[in-house]
Amino acid sequence: MSTLTASSPREHRVTARSLAQRKSRDEPITMLTAYDFSFARIFDEAGIDVLLVGDSMGNVVQGCETTLPVTLDEVIYHTRLVSRGVRRSLLVGDMPFGSYQVSPEQAVESSIRLVKEGGAHAVKLEGGTHVAEAIERISAAQIPVMAHVGLTPQSVNKMGGFRVQGRGENGRAQVKRDALAVQEAGAFAVVLEGIPAELATEVTQLLEIPTIGIGAGPSCDGQVLVMHDMLGLNDEHPSFVKQYVNLGSLAAQAARQFAEEVGNRKFPEERHCYR
Repeated sequence: MSTLTASSPREHRVTARSLAQRKSRDEPITMLTAYDFSFARIFDEAGIDVLLVGDSMGNVVQGCETTLPVTLDEVIYHTRLVSRGVRRSLLVGDMPFGSYQVSPEQAVESSIRLVKEGGAHAVKLEGGTHVAEAIERISAAQIPVMAHVGLTPQSVNKMGGFRVQGRGENGRAQVKRDALAVQEAGAFAVVLEGIPAELATEVTQLLEIPTIGIGAGPSCDGQVLVMHDMLGLNDEHPSFVKQYVNLGSLAAQAARQFAEEVGNRKFPEERHCYR
């Protein structure tokens, strides 16, 4: 398996087409969420392949219990911020609940707005067989579509919570049907969330398009994490998350030190003042 780093020879700009080539070369794909210019620039320069402006902003940016309150205008705004920090990564704008469920025509209109107003290179939407027509219509409008099957957070009320999907014979068969349906409809990749690892392996082998896993085991063609989980900015996070650094603790430490120095009139020092 390839061990390319960000400094290794690689495509100047990651595209939907180049991700398919990465799958054929068994070259893992990296994907993180981003919601502003600063982190977009950091992740892009670090060599992350795909940046997702996720409706997860409802949880980690807005403090909501679910992603359902997030609006299309809000995703467009954050996508525009992220686009200013992107030079190499593929920028994917998430389609929030209510922006594509009404009709395929609505889905196309929402996708066009994400591209024109937000600067997205591609869009992502949740669902399998029931959104296949929307994916087909968006693709026909020359906008690449990333699909999302398995545990789909926008369906939290129907699912009765954030529950692992694909258990049992019927559940496994449904995940496979959904994955094949989005591929046939024209999706260039599919996120597999919250399904058993062995099922994710089967789906990855079954599909020609790349799979991006989150809570789906190590056999997917790529992996995605919510940046706040990875960086330790959440008090609680799913069990499958690996926390690479605890920025929350470091930020709290810095804030306490700042408050202490201001309270003791140690900041600003003379060297921090204009002359």
